[in-house]
Amino acid sequence: GPARAAARALAAVGAFAILFATALTNDSIADCLAAPKYRPLFIGLAREVERVGVTAGVTLEAFDGFDPAAFLPGAPDAAAHASLDDQVTHNRKSAKTHTGIWRDLAVRRRRTEVDPQIGTIGRLGREAGVPTPAIDALVGLVHDIEDGRRPLSRDTFQRLIDACTSTSPGASRS
Repeated sequence: GPARAAARALAAVGAFAILFATALTNDSIADCLAAPKYRPLFIGLAREVERVGVTAGVTLEAFDGFDPAAFLPGAPDAAAHASLDDQVTHNRKSAKTHTGIWRDLAVRRRRTEVDPQIGTIGRLGREAGVPTPAIDALVGLVHDIEDGRRPLSRDTFQRLIDACTSTSPGASRS
């Protein structure tokens, strides 16, 4: 029913936030997700989405290696890393090394669906009083690339890492 569709849509946003982040660089999805130095970013993004979901009272569902329970408030880092490992496994089996988001930015040089797919989380977070600094930074950086203000690069990706690890509460838990 509608509740299940909402849960699946919000779970998808957690995974999409991670996929949008991988599209800021030319590295493959699996290589980004496998890199230990990038993991705090992906965990921080997913945890922001999960905090908004919990506040909204939505129960999220797992798919394609993304386990939303692994990113819930209080979930241990080990669960988040296991979910990222599952996503690496899923993506290594895929013929697509990069997302359609990356193709829109790097090849087609056109606007993405970052506002309806990811920006919505920031809006819902603001309405609920849940900060989403990493999500907001991600949306801003995607727009910077779309508008030609920033290149698609590891430097742009690093800006997102810096925003996530310095401002996102709960970016790392033991």
